[in-house]
Amino acid sequence: MEEWSFPVSYSEDYLPPSDSRYWFPERETMPAAKRELAILERLKQVCQYAWDLSPFYRRKWEEAGFHPSHLKTLEDFETRVPVVTKADLRASQTAHPPFGDYLCVPDSEIFHIHGTSGTTGRPTVFGIGRDDWRAVANAHARIMWAMGLRPGDIICIAAVFSLYMGSWGAMAGAERLRAKAFPFGAGAPGMSTRLAHWLQLMKPAAFYGTPSYAIHLAEVAREEKLNPRDFGLRCLFFSGEPGGSVPGVKDRIEEIYGAKVYDCGSMAEMTPFMNVAGTAQSGNGMLCWQDIVYTEVCDPETHRRVPYGERGTPIYTHLERTSQPMIRLISGDLTLWTNEETGCGRTYPNLPQGIFGRIDDMFTVRGENIYPSEIDAALNQLSSYGGEHRIVITRDAAMDELILRIEPNQHIHNAGDVALERFRAEAAHRLMTVLGVRAKVELVEPNSIPRTDFKARRVIDDREVFRSMNEKLQTSA
Repeated sequence: MEEWSFPVSYSEDYLPPSDSRYWFPERETMPAAKRELAILERLKQVCQYAWDLSPFYRRKWEEAGFHPSHLKTLEDFETRVPVVTKADLRASQTAHPPFGDYLCVPDSEIFHIHGTSGTTGRPTVFGIGRDDWRAVANAHARIMWAMGLRPGDIICIAAVFSLYMGSWGAMAGAERLRAKAFPFGAGAPGMSTRLAHWLQLMKPAAFYGTPSYAIHLAEVAREEKLNPRDFGLRCLFFSGEPGGSVPGVKDRIEEIYGAKVYDCGSMAEMTPFMNVAGTAQSGNGMLCWQDIVYTEVCDPETHRRVPYGERGTPIYTHLERTSQPMIRLISGDLTLWTNEETGCGRTYPNLPQGIFGRIDDMFTVRGENIYPSEIDAALNQLSSYGGEHRIVITRDAAMDELILRIEPNQHIHNAGDVALERFRAEAAHRLMTVLGVRAKVELVEPNSIPRTDFKARRVIDDREVFRSMNEKLQTSA
C-alpha cells in the first residue's frame, strides 16, 4: 500500500497525475478483503503503541482483559476492545489536565490546540502533534482530490476559525493540495453580505461550511441582487450538521448554486474529520475511508458490528494519528451502511444516506421516533418553503404535540391568505406522510427566524417545562 507505515510519513512533494481519479490508486481500489488484512496489521501496531505510551488505554484494556497480543482477527478487535466515550475523555482530562493521559507524544511536540466549546460542560482539549497535522492535511487533500479539486483551485472556507476543527482541517487540506486557500471565516456581523460579494469577485471552485449556512448565504446574495450560480462554484462540501446527504436539502443547494454537493465529516476528535466523505463519482452519501480511520457501524447497545444494510452507530479508530489516538471511539450518531459498488471505483463501505444525526437528537412523539433531519428534508422539498423553521415539542394534557413553525418564501407570503393556507396544508400533509405523526403547522413571517453561520439548532422541547409545572401543581395541591 502506497507509503503506508506507522507512524506515517508522507512526501510533501507528492501529487498524483492531474488526470488520475485517485490520490493513492492501490489503497483506494484494492479488494476489501486485502485491505482488511492490512488494517488488521495496522490495528496491532496502533494498539501496541497505545498500550506502551498511554496509561488511559492500558488501564481501560486491563479492566476489560484485553492485550494487543490478543488481536488475531478483526472480530477480535470488535469483541475484545472496549469502546471509548466522550465522557471517558473528559474524565481523563479532568484527572490529567489539559490533554488527558491518552496523550502519546511529549507535550513539546504539540503543534495545534483545538477543542470543544465547553458550553454543555467541561471542554475537551485536542492536542495535535506536528506529524499528525501533516497526516491530517494529507488525508484532507486526498479526499478533496476525490471531490474533483486540483492544485490551483480556489477553496473558500466559510466556517468559524476558532477552536472548531472543521475550518482548520479544510484549510490544512487546501494548502496540502496546493490549492488557493481562501479562509474567509464566519461569525462576524455583516460577514455574509461581504462573503457574497467576495464570491462574486473570486469565483472559487469550492465552498466549505454547513448546509444551513449555504442556504442562508444564498438568501443574502439574492438580497444583494446577486445570483449564487454566478459565483462559479463547482462543488460545496459540508460538515457539522446533517443535510449534505439529505435529498431535499442536497438537491435544493445544488439547484441554488448549480454545483455538486458533498457530505463529509465524522467527529472533531477523529480529525481528519473528512474520513467519511463523498466523492465526485460516488453518488449520494459518503464513503468510509477505512485506511485513514477504521469505521465500524455497530449496535448502539452491544457495540458489535451490524450487517451491511442495517442501521447502527459509527465507532471510529485512528490508523494514522499518534498524539491523541482514538481507538473505538463511539460517535453516538446513527447511520446505515452498505458494501455496494459506487461509481467512483473505490472499494470502501459507504453510507448511502449519510449520517442521519445524533441518536440523542432523536425525539419521540406519540410513539414515533423522529429525527430533525427528516423534517428538514421534507420541508426543503416544498417549493414555497422559505428556508428556516423551528420544531417545538410540547404537551397538551397527556398528549405530546408537535408544532412546526415554518417560514414561507416571500412570493407565497405576498400572494395572500389563500396561497398561504394552501402552503400550510401542503406542509402538514407532507410531514404527516414522512413522519407518521400529525404536526400542527404555524406559518411565521419570512426571515423572522434567526439564521446561523454555524450549526443550526432547530428543536425546542418544552415537555420538561410541562412536567415541571405539573409536578409543582401536584405538590401545591
